[in-house]
Formats: sequence, C-alpha cells, structure tokens
Amino acid sequence: MSEEQSKQRFAYTAPKQILEEAAQIGEDNQTRKQNLDKVEEKFKYKQKNRQLSPERKDVFNDQGGENGRTYAEIMIQQDLENSRSEIENKIKKTETLNKEEKKLVKQQVKVEQNVAQQIKQERSEWEQESKDVSKKPQKWETPSRDGPQSSARASRWDNTNKLQATPGRAGTVFGETPTPGHMEIGDTPYKYGETPTPNRSYIKARWGERTPLAGQSGFGGGMTPHTPGTVMRTPMTPGQLGNMTPDRVYQFRLEKEMEERNKYMTDEELNSILPGPKDGYEILKAPENYKPLKSSLKKLLNAKNSIESPVQYQIPESIRIEVSATPSHPTIGQLPAIKPEEYNLFSALLQPINEDELTPEQAKERKIMALLLKIKNGTPQMRKSALRQITQSAREFGPAPLFNQILPLLMSPTLEDQERHLLVKVIDRVLFKLDDLVRPYVHKILVVIQPLLIHEDYYARVEAREIISNLAKAAGLATMITTMRPDIDHNDDYVRNTTARAFAIVASALGIPALLPFLKAVCQSRKSWQARHTGIKIVQQISIFMGCAILPHLKSLVEIIQHGLKDEQQKVKTITALALAALAEASFPYGIEAFDNVLIPLWEGIKTHKGKGLAAFLKAIGFIIPLMDVEHATEYVKAIVPILKNQFEIQEEEMKKIVLMVIKQCIQCAGIEAVYVRDQIMPEFFKYYWSKRTATDRRNYRQMVETTCEIAAKVGAAEILERIVGDLKDENESFRKMVVETIEKFINQLGVSDIDQKLENRLMDGVLWAFNEQQSEDTQTMLSGFGSIINAFGSRSKPYFSQLGGVLQWRLSNKSPRVRQQAADLIGKIAVCMKNCQEEARLGRLGQLLFECLGEEYPEVLGSILGGLKAIVNVIGMNKMSPPIKDLLPRLTPILKNRHEKVQENCIDLVGRIADRGPEHVSPKEWIRICFDLLDLLKAHKKGIRRATINTFGYIAKAIGPQDVLSTLLNNLKVQERQLRVCTTVAIAIVAETCGPFTVLPALMNEYRVRELNVQNGVLKSLSFMFEYIGPTAYSYINSVIPLLIDALTDRDLVHRQTASSAVKHLALGVQCLGCEEQLMHLLNHVWPNIFETSPHVINAVMEAIEGMRVSLGPGNILLYALQGLYHPARRVRLIYWRIYNMIYVGSSDACVAFYPTFPNDQYNSYDKYELNLTL
Repeated sequence: MSEEQSKQRFAYTAPKQILEEAAQIGEDNQTRKQNLDKVEEKFKYKQKNRQLSPERKDVFNDQGGENGRTYAEIMIQQDLENSRSEIENKIKKTETLNKEEKKLVKQQVKVEQNVAQQIKQERSEWEQESKDVSKKPQKWETPSRDGPQSSARASRWDNTNKLQATPGRAGTVFGETPTPGHMEIGDTPYKYGETPTPNRSYIKARWGERTPLAGQSGFGGGMTPHTPGTVMRTPMTPGQLGNMTPDRVYQFRLEKEMEERNKYMTDEELNSILPGPKDGYEILKAPENYKPLKSSLKKLLNAKNSIESPVQYQIPESIRIEVSATPSHPTIGQLPAIKPEEYNLFSALLQPINEDELTPEQAKERKIMALLLKIKNGTPQMRKSALRQITQSAREFGPAPLFNQILPLLMSPTLEDQERHLLVKVIDRVLFKLDDLVRPYVHKILVVIQPLLIHEDYYARVEAREIISNLAKAAGLATMITTMRPDIDHNDDYVRNTTARAFAIVASALGIPALLPFLKAVCQSRKSWQARHTGIKIVQQISIFMGCAILPHLKSLVEIIQHGLKDEQQKVKTITALALAALAEASFPYGIEAFDNVLIPLWEGIKTHKGKGLAAFLKAIGFIIPLMDVEHATEYVKAIVPILKNQFEIQEEEMKKIVLMVIKQCIQCAGIEAVYVRDQIMPEFFKYYWSKRTATDRRNYRQMVETTCEIAAKVGAAEILERIVGDLKDENESFRKMVVETIEKFINQLGVSDIDQKLENRLMDGVLWAFNEQQSEDTQTMLSGFGSIINAFGSRSKPYFSQLGGVLQWRLSNKSPRVRQQAADLIGKIAVCMKNCQEEARLGRLGQLLFECLGEEYPEVLGSILGGLKAIVNVIGMNKMSPPIKDLLPRLTPILKNRHEKVQENCIDLVGRIADRGPEHVSPKEWIRICFDLLDLLKAHKKGIRRATINTFGYIAKAIGPQDVLSTLLNNLKVQERQLRVCTTVAIAIVAETCGPFTVLPALMNEYRVRELNVQNGVLKSLSFMFEYIGPTAYSYINSVIPLLIDALTDRDLVHRQTASSAVKHLALGVQCLGCEEQLMHLLNHVWPNIFETSPHVINAVMEAIEGMRVSLGPGNILLYALQGLYHPARRVRLIYWRIYNMIYVGSSDACVAFYPTFPNDQYNSYDKYELNLTL
C-alpha cells in the first residue's frame, strides 16, 4: 500500500455528499449576496448621478419663467434620449458579439497550432531516434555553435535544451554564453526610434517588447514621468469631498486635523511668539552634527507633504478656502460650524460681505443659506427657531431660492440620516405654505424625493410618501401627470420603478377615480412597452399602498390591466400577473367577480410559461383561489397542485418562495381534505423543501415555517412531528433551529393532545439534545422553543424535570456567560410549569443556585438571573423561598446601583414584588434605605424602569406607611432636573392611590406654601396625577383643593395655570354626576379667562379643562359662555370662541338644541322649536 493511499485510508472526514452540499450552499449564498450587492450598488449609483431638471413652465399660472421648458419640449427630449439609449445598447451588443467571435476564432487557431506543434515534435523525436550513431562525443568536448560535427545519436532531453533556448536565435544551445553581433530581424531596439545595431547584446523581453528602465526618458516611449522621491498622489480639494462617503470624509477630516496640529512652526511664527535680538536675546544655531528625532507619524506626514513634482496640481487662489475661516463652535449670534464637505454649498457665508451692498435677491439667498445651515448643523434651539422662520417666510422667499438651495443639499452623498430627516421636514413645511407656487418645481422635488421610496430605511420611505402626498395636494393632479408622464416610458428601469411608486402615492392622496382615465390610457399605450409596463406597475403599487381601499375600484383596475396577460412582451405579462396577485391579496376575502375575465388567461399562461413568468402566474392564481367559493377553489387546487409539484425540484429563490406561498394558500382552502394533503403534497414537500439548504436561505426560511404550520393545522401536529422530530439531532445547527421554531409554532396553535407517549419521548430527547448542542450566538430561538414545548405539555413534563434540573444546574455553573444566561432565562420560562408539577423543592434548589450567582460580572447574565429569581418568588411564595427573603433583599440593594437597563428593571420588579407580598420579612429601616436608592432610578432613560420604580414606591408606602416615603419624595421636588421631578409627582400620586388621598393631601397643600416655582409646579402636577388615578374618590376632597387651584389659575406664571388646568380637567371628569356643579362652575370662572393665551401648551390644557367641564356641567352651560364671543368685532376673539363652539358641537351637538337662543320667524325661515316646547 502506497503512502498516499495509507493517508487517505486513515483520514476521517464527513461524507462526500454532505461536503459537496455544504460547498454548494456556500457558493449559492455568496452568489446571491453578490447579486444583491450589485443591484444595490447600481441603484445607489443611479440615485447619486441623476441630475436635477431645469425649471418647467406652469401651464396654469405661467410661473416657470420665460426659460421654463414646456411639455412638448420635454417629450421631444425624452424621445431623443430613448433613441440614443437604444442605439448605444445595440452598439454595445454588436461589440460584445464581435469580441466573442474573435475570442472563439483565436481559441480555435491556438488549438490548431498546439496540435500541429505536437505532431511535429513527435515526428522529430521519431526521426532523431531512427538515425545511426557513427561517433559518440566525449563528455569533456565543448559543443560548437553550429551543433555537433558527427552524426551521434541524441536523446529526447537534448531536444528539451533546444526548446529552452532563447527564442528568435537559431543554433543556440541551452547554457551557451550570448555572443555579440548575433541579432535577428524583428528584435526590439534598445531605445525608441533607435536604429538596430548588429553588434549590440541584450536580453529580449517575454512578450517581444522591452520595458524602459528607471532613468530613461519616459516621454519617448509612453512612460509615465516619475521623479525620484516623489509621492504620486493627487491632492484632495474641498470640492471633491462631495463624492466621498461619510466614513471617508471623517477620516480625511481627522487626518487634516492631525496634520494641522503636528506641522512645524515657521520662523516667522516663532519670531512673533518668542523674544528676539531686539529684546536682548540671541538665536543660537544648531550644531552641525545635530539630527532631530522623527517619529513614524512625522515621517509619514513629511512623506505626504514632500511632493516635488513640477506637474503637481495646485488649487487656484480664486477658489481656495481657508479652514481657519470656519467657526469651530456654534455660539449665540453666529453660524454653526461648516463641515469640509459642505464648503461648496455654504462657502458664500464664509466670505465677508457688506449686506447693504447686496441686491434683494442676493440677500434673500444668503438668508436662506444661513437658515438651512442652522437647521442642518445647529443646536436644537437654533434649529427650532430657524425652522419656524423659514416656514413663516416661505412665500416671501419664493419657491425658486428655496428649492435651489434645499434640493442640492438633499442630493449630497455625504448627507447623514438625521440631516436628511431635517431637510425633508423643511420641504414638508415649505410645501404647505407655498401651495400652488410649487408647480414649476415639482419634477425637481420628485427627482430628490423619489429615490427615498426604495430606501432601506423605513422612516425614510414614510417621509418620502408624506412629501409626495403633500406635493400632489399642493400642485394638483394635472401638474403631477404632466410632470411625471415623460418618466413613464424612460429607458432606465430605476426611473420607471420610482415613478410607479410615486404615482401610487398620488392616487392614494387624490383618489383612485381621478387617476383611472390616465391609467387606462397608459396601460393601453401602443407606442412603447415600457409605458404599459409602468402603468401596470402603478396599479400593483396602488394595491400595495392602499390595501382594502381598492375594493370600490377593483373591477375597473382589473379591466385596465387584464390585456397585459396577452402582451407580446414577456416583462409586461409578468408584471400583469404580479399586479393581479397584489390586487387579489389586497381585496381578500372579497372581489372574486372582478377576476372572472382573467382566470382563463392566467391558467393558459401557467401551461405555457417557464421561469419567472411561471412564478408570477402561479402567484396570481395562488392569491385568487382564496377568494373563490369552496367548490371552485377545490377544483383549481387539485388542478394546480401537479404543476406546483413539478416546480419542487427548482432551486431558484423566487420560484421557491412563490411555490411555498401558493401551497400555503391551497392548503387553507376549506374544501381540501387532510387525506389529499397527506397523499399528494406532503411526500414531495418534505423531500425537496425540508433540507439544510432551506434552513440557510433566510428569504424563504419564514415562508417555509408558515407553510409547514398550515400543513400541520390540516393533517394534525402528530404527523408533522413524526416526520421532523428526527431532524432535531441533525448536525446542522441552522436546520435544528428551523425544526424547533416550526414545532413551537404548531404546538402553540394546535396543542399536544394527539401526541402519544413514544413521540413525546422522542421530542423531549431531541429538544434537550439540540438545547445542549448550541454553538451560535443566537440562542433566543432555541430558548423560546424549549420553554414553549415544556409549558405545552404541562403536567406531562414532570418525568423530564429530573434530567432538566441537572442540565440547568450544570449550565448555571458553566464558564460561558451565554450558557449561564440561557439557563437562567429558561428557569424564568418554566417556573410556572414546575410549580404545577409539584416541583417546589427543585425550584427552591434552583433559587438557591441563582442566589449564589448574584455576584455575576456580566450584566446581561445578571439580568437573566434576577428574572429567574423573580419567576421563582412569584410561584413558590415568600414563606417557602430559599434563601429567605431577609437574606435575599440585602443582596439586591447594591445591585440597584447597576446602570444596565435589564439589571435595573428586573431588580426593581423583584424588590417591588417582595414589598407587595412579603414586606414583613424586611425591617422598615431597610425599606427606607431602598427608597433612597430608588430615587436615582426615577430619571432612568427607559420608560419601563421608571414605571417599575414608581410602582415599587407605592408598594413600599403601603408596607411601611406613607409618611417616611412621602418626605423623601417631597424633597425631590426641589431639584432642578425636570424628568426627576415629573417621576416624583407620579410616585406621589401612586402613594396617594395605594394609601389613600387623605394621607398625602395635607402634606402636598402644606408644601405648596413654599414660594418656589419648581415645588409649586410639582405639587400641582401631583394633584393632577392624583385626581386622574383616584377618579370618583375626588368627590370628598374637591372643597379642600379649590383655594389652591384658584391661586394657581390666577398666578402670573404660565406653567402654574397650565398645570392647574390639567388638574381641573381630571377633577371635573372624576366628580361627574356627583353633585359638585357649583364648585365646578366656580373653577370654570377662573379657567375661562385663560382662553386667549398664545402658548400652545397652555391653550391645549385650557381647552382640555373646558372639555372636562362640558362633560360634568353639560354642554348648555359652556354654550352660554361661548355665545358671548361668536360675533365679537375682533377677529382673534372670534377665532377662539368659534373653536370652543366647534368643540361643543362635535361632542354634544344634539344636547345643544335646547340651549340655542330663540329667534322670531321670518318669511324665509322658521326658528321656533315646536316639538321642544311641547315636550317642555
């Protein structure tokens, strides 16, 4: 046995099939990722390079100016561009075909030459071997240039030496010293333009050409000039920064800053700082042998700065911008800092200009530029002020100066998400103010906003939809159609895609009926298939955006696009099928009548199409089938299932996704029985789809799980579980996760009643094995699945808790933090099930083990441990808890200082649970100390932590009495931090609710006597929350708080009146129908004068208080107040009173009839209320 065979025999590896499958999966994933990246890069490139269009004429108001383009000019230019694009595509295709033909011809000639050379070589060898040898040369003889003189026999290795000789020289021998004067015709001269010399000796280059060496002139032979010691680098100019990514810009900015900081000072700068000879000092010269030390960074900086090439690019002085001219920090009265990549946009602000010399247009542009800079880079206060100013002055500025500066900013490639959000908000508010003045600039805005419709960020897409919707309402349907019509048949699919989405948003904003005639004309266009394709895509996007709102227009939309199923272009057929699928999905479960005319073409298309076209037709049929009645749906399902089974073997992603979706839709039909699914679908389904390849395909993973759950709902959980339970022990972890997730879903839906004991044992064994064999960082799937399975079996899980307890105990002491965290989370999930199985003793041991782990150093793990302890405390109670509560709580107190959110929330919940159910186990002093520790948590960032802290305050106050807790909270009202004061007021209200208002109200009213603004506002807010929480109980305390509320309502401070109005609202709603109308009328007389306040917060609080009074006092009393000012001479007074009247009318229009004033009848109208008078 050879050594190589021995190595192969004793090498252990996976089976060849598994290795090949894994390699294929990896290649498929890599190819898929590369394709997606190419598409994304293509779209980003097109978005970046699309240019803003010139201004267009407004056919309604002629606001585009004399230079604005008309619709006819735009269409002519569009036709020219399309024609040019088609010609360029044809030229490229022809060139590609010619290149391929030439390549094939070259390959064929090369093969023929290789064959001829091989035949010639074999013939030469045979002839050499057949010659007779008359003399054998001695080994010390030197071979001559002309070869051996005798006819000695030569071996094949001698021929090899000849083949390896320098090509182009006859008679040379391997190893021979070149002789001067030996040169053949066709050799390359030493220099360009030099005459070949016979006595020159040189070595010929590999490809028949000679590369010039360093030191030769490069201008004669096409060499790039290169000066020794130079760094061939093109300097970066500020104007070029616009093409850099944000990360590269930040890196460039950092490098620039480091260069500025580390550069040497010049002699002039040193002379200006240090004293010189005039001051009695002498400048000493450095010794001759002195050499300064340089770090690697300084050497690198010097290397970058030591460019001595005379042809180096220099920035012209006319456009050079000094960095020092930029303000480094925003200050009041100055502009914020300008980033280097923004110099080309805001450079005009850096130039010192006398504003009195500017023309009105220049001053307007400069002001807009300053406002945009404040919005983009300013502080929140500066941004808010600038946004309000640019909104109010929008019509004064005009659309042209505004959009000419906003839109280039939005197209900047270095724009960050937050800056984009702010600029989009500017456009939104400006559109509202400009209204119809925006018409000539609609296309410019769409060029910038449309790419956001396909942005990867969800919020960017929402903002784009809102902008286009407002733009359509401002400009009108005619302008939108005129503007976007040239882009419908654009040669670029990127433009057509975004245009279709924009038209769908216009339809949702202005109504589908307004757009139907236009869509009908576009979808039936004979001029270009691109227009038909885009029109049908608009219908698809309308159904996606509007959902069931398309139902009134469903039949019209289907009739508009149904002819596309028989179009000569395959792309049009495909998009038509996809549009029908979207319409059917949006109209579910109604509207089958609208699809009657397309069922036959769809069915014929399924039989004739392949690939993507077949996938689209299958998707359309799949979404139409659920709309049918049971009988017809069953017929279509049985007819389409064989076609779907033929596609099971296809591994193309889109086809797999659609086949899974259609299978799910077919199984959901009521007429399909379990026997049919079991016999016709399940065998091939599990053979082709339940594989490791599907588990690694994230696009179809979710659809695969949902389809399997639908099959389980039809045939039963036991049958599906029987097929997939063995895969829980598969070596592929992704596959195991998919199995666990699927089992979890259909067990939660269907239960475990049909699972027998044997299958239960196999399931538990497989899940436990998969739980122990986890290797990846994603543990949530396995954790959730295991917990759901244990809880689903309930009492049947008891035999497995002995083994599971040992596993949990071992995992809690594992060195891996991820393993410990998962074990603690699992305890929290199954604690209730263990209690139901009478496993309190085991829970106690696990609680003791978790208690010992409270010294955990990883905060995520510590948070899970606290969550497990909380679950155990909940189920076994305070008295049976091990360790005792008196030992547990002191260990929790230091953990309250941990700043990790998960640790804080779970720890506070656990402390609150102890305070609620077992306060007697801890001394009051310990509870007081915990109150002080909880004060800092009232200002936590996470709302859940603040809510848990407030609830815990209520539990502790109920346990030890409100006095000590209240004193702690009242001291908190004096701090400056607003969030802490607000949370404190909520905690006080919680204490009042748990312990009774009578325990808190005297302290609050006494605290209001402190003449400090924050304290009084805190007391008023506490009263507001308290009245909100206690509801009708406020009936007993309304007389006590009226003097305090009247004092606040008549205070000069706006916040006092605002907070008091909120308290009045909750008080009025709480005492409704309890006989407190006199007190409420008294409060209303003090609330009413505040209706003329201008602060939005104050006026909202006052209006809410009046609304609460309307509920408690009735609309008649409020109407009598409102009638006094409806016809006041002052417009501002009338606006407020009409707002109040509208509020009353919306809330109680019928109840106001009896309180309207009586007017005498005239010859036109009758105002008497006869029925009302009769009733009275």
